[in-house]
Amino acid sequence: MRKIIKNIFKFFLLLFVAGIVFIAWTNYSIKKESHPYISYHVKDLPAAKTALLLGTSKTLNNGFPNVYFYNRIYTTVELYKSGKIQYIIVSGDNSRKDYNEPEDMQVALMEHGIPQDKIFLDFAGFRTLDSVVRAKEIFGQKKIIIVSQKFHNERAVFLARQNGMEAYGFNAEDVNKYAGFKTNMREYLAKAKAYWDLIFGVEPKFGGDKVLIP
Repeated sequence: MRKIIKNIFKFFLLLFVAGIVFIAWTNYSIKKESHPYISYHVKDLPAAKTALLLGTSKTLNNGFPNVYFYNRIYTTVELYKSGKIQYIIVSGDNSRKDYNEPEDMQVALMEHGIPQDKIFLDFAGFRTLDSVVRAKEIFGQKKIIIVSQKFHNERAVFLARQNGMEAYGFNAEDVNKYAGFKTNMREYLAKAKAYWDLIFGVEPKFGGDKVLIP
């Protein structure tokens, strides 16, 4: 009995070590592969018809403004006003009636002078994978500039390129390390999950009718 318990312990220890190695490798690989295509400077980016703004909540659970949200808005406005893009797809979560990331971001963009007819809403961007694949399959974009924080752009650009898109990332300013600690820790697992989804061919949760961007 003691030998069986010992072997079971060894098995789970081996699984734990393998999991740590997998997480470390996937994070390194995604950062390395996406690095040439992401930047904090608009001058480094090529022109593209459309940007993909990845959604996040406008406020935190405690009711305070979400800095991630506003920094992504400022960065998208800068990109639009630079002339590098003509249209913006805002992709986020709208799984509840009282929660609508795309509309919140649309309103914020319009408050900064971006015309409503330049903004397309994707209400089924429940995950990063869904957002980037739907930008191609639903909105017909094969070349795109993705806007989010660097840690998120690394994964988004990687996923987009793995799905046959010419994708670039424009990095929004991050939050301070203390405020973003939980988000950054969660990102290690998210990058591993991104590789897992590619290996097993996971697809977006929802399809839909094609949307024409002029």
